[in-house]
Amino acid sequence: MKKSLTSIIVFVALFSLLGLPQIASAVSLDIGINYATATGLGTKDIRETIASIINVAMGLLGIIAVAIILLGGFKWMTAGGSEEKVSDAKKLIISGVIGLVIILTAYAIASFVVSSILNAT
Repeated sequence: MKKSLTSIIVFVALFSLLGLPQIASAVSLDIGINYATATGLGTKDIRETIASIINVAMGLLGIIAVAIILLGGFKWMTAGGSEEKVSDAKKLIISGVIGLVIILTAYAIASFVVSSILNAT
């Protein structure tokens, strides 16, 4: 059983490395400097693309931090006077605010660095 599984894995690996590029005609793909436009990729500068990716990532992290703050507020409102639940909710809110401060600081630093790189070159 083990030999047959190993032989199947070896066959699939060899086929992936040797056969699939030939089938996809990726080996004979010779379009030179216009590679991005010929393959459908964007034509923006790589620095602008990286800046866009950083902006999206920071935005998603900000949304997660705000959701944690809202979850803490919801837990506080539904605690029903229980000190343990209220303290857990306070910890969530404090953690969310600290995370939001870190995310906003990282966004400011990344924005400054990217704009400096874009303006320098």
